[in-house]
Amino acid sequence: MPPQLFSRFQFCVGYIDPVTGLLTLTDRDPYRFAPFSDNIQHAVKSGDTLFSIANRYYAAMKQAPQLWWVIADFQPEPILDPTIQLEIGRVLQIPSLQTLQTEIFASTRQQTSAT
Repeated sequence: MPPQLFSRFQFCVGYIDPVTGLLTLTDRDPYRFAPFSDNIQHAVKSGDTLFSIANRYYAAMKQAPQLWWVIADFQPEPILDPTIQLEIGRVLQIPSLQTLQTEIFASTRQQTSAT
């Protein structure tokens, strides 16, 4: 099954490992932080999670809570574990919905073959 649209794995390529015969994914190249003029700064409040923050800023998209990884990748110091509680007061950089659609999910970022 190929990675679904808006999955963080859609930027990977699946290939059959010749040694094990198992389907393997190539490494994912995260988008990383970029200083766009429409970035949003979000100060973490008690109870905030990457999932709830993604749901808040990307509510227009059906997959909003699943886009937590976009926010995690987009930090100047990426968040590697979404299960670790966010520090209250920490300012997160949130890419705008427009940046999400035109830059982060640009078709030119998707890999087409394993290298």
